[in-house]
Amino acid sequence: MNTGFAIYDDGVSFHDGDLWLITGVAGFIGSNLLEYLLARGQRVRGLDNFATGYRANLDEVARTVGPEAWSRFDLIEGDIRDPAQCLAAVEGVSIVLHQAALGSVPRSIADPITSHDVNCTGFVNMLDASRRAGVRRFVYAASSSTYGDEPNLPKIEERVGRPLSPYAATKAANESYAHAFNQAYGLACVGLRYFNVFGPRQDPNGAYAAVIPKWVDAMIAGQPVAINGDGQTSRDFCFVANAIQANVRAALAPAEVTHAVYNVAVGEQTSLTELFDLLRAGLAELDINYALPPCYRSERPGDVRHSLADIGKATAALGYTPSHTIRDGLYAALPWYVSHQKSVAQL
Repeated sequence: MNTGFAIYDDGVSFHDGDLWLITGVAGFIGSNLLEYLLARGQRVRGLDNFATGYRANLDEVARTVGPEAWSRFDLIEGDIRDPAQCLAAVEGVSIVLHQAALGSVPRSIADPITSHDVNCTGFVNMLDASRRAGVRRFVYAASSSTYGDEPNLPKIEERVGRPLSPYAATKAANESYAHAFNQAYGLACVGLRYFNVFGPRQDPNGAYAAVIPKWVDAMIAGQPVAINGDGQTSRDFCFVANAIQANVRAALAPAEVTHAVYNVAVGEQTSLTELFDLLRAGLAELDINYALPPCYRSERPGDVRHSLADIGKATAALGYTPSHTIRDGLYAALPWYVSHQKSVAQL
């Protein structure tokens, strides 16, 4: 097994003098973007209120990139729901990578108001601050949940259905607002519809944890794994290195590809039962043998049955080519999960 966590690197040429802003910088994807950009000599500002992000993620990035690279990062502890803090964050910024959001379908069903405040009001605050500051490119985290009840596979960007959860509705609204700001103000926006991104620094704890870190944590601890539904529900699981690649390509792409949304995925369908087997096999290669069978329970409200992306549009317009399949990504990430749980256990 390859035990290294190698993030995307293809010799991308950056623009001299750019200052990047990452919102949600202490989160899972945000901190991985930060690591990538700092390791490649970029200046980065981060904005986070630490509602779902962790200072430990930033500490890990600092250790990984070293003091010189870390000196090119400055952090604003603030909330995207505050327009004044958004304006302060974008001052002098060339490119915004907007990752801040409250994820999770179940969370949005339990508390739709807060999801709307963060994902919609906060999003508009960032758009408005960015156009006022003259930001060159605004790249934002969209979501495959936007496809809603559209039944056809694979999912094609121009063919969407009705949202099945408040979270999905907020992400659909993001795309509408990005379109409006492009039309009204000329703000160059690119939306990236993430499909089940996973990898190091993804939180395995809490009621709204994503399936892969939650299952891995349970397997390492020898605890039961619960599968919602009959196990045949499927997803297009996407390693975080692919999301990093998509963000960087979208940020630096020619102007004619802006004002669009693109699927960010692998283009492979994996059932939950297949995922369970992949995780068990991967952990066995790290001498962690998990013998318990999965426990099946009722499906969650708001979840779609199957998800599979067509990535042809992103490949043609952005040059996006996934560097990791689900197996590649799992085998790269599992050593991190194992070492992270050991570190937590020692605290």
